[in-house]
Amino acid sequence: MEEVYEFLKKCGTYYLATVEGDQPRVRPFGTVDIFEGKLYIQTGKVKDVSRQLQANPRAEICAYADGKWLRVSGKLIRDDRVEAKKHMLDNYPELQGMYSADDDNTEVLYFEDATAVFYSFTEAPRVIKF
Repeated sequence: MEEVYEFLKKCGTYYLATVEGDQPRVRPFGTVDIFEGKLYIQTGKVKDVSRQLQANPRAEICAYADGKWLRVSGKLIRDDRVEAKKHMLDNYPELQGMYSADDDNTEVLYFEDATAVFYSFTEAPRVIKF
């Protein structure tokens, strides 16, 4: 999981896919954190992506850097604990103007039953489960 985290940090921007009814939705994201041994992302509860994940927690991330790409799929589970939100925001101080660990909007989610696959044009795919 640490390798997945490092790759996503290196990319800076990755793309998160969710489902809204029968329509896929994809958007750029940039937050990633490891807290208590789990891979987390962050958003706001007022956003469509939050509503989509609460209706169907299955999601997938795709990221690309240096001729390699990564897909991470699994369930994203909301963690409402202030400690988890604070840990994320401490690692992204630029977000603290919009989000707070104790507001009712900040949402952090961690991957459950995740499968990460590293790909390239020259190497066989490599799978990591966490």
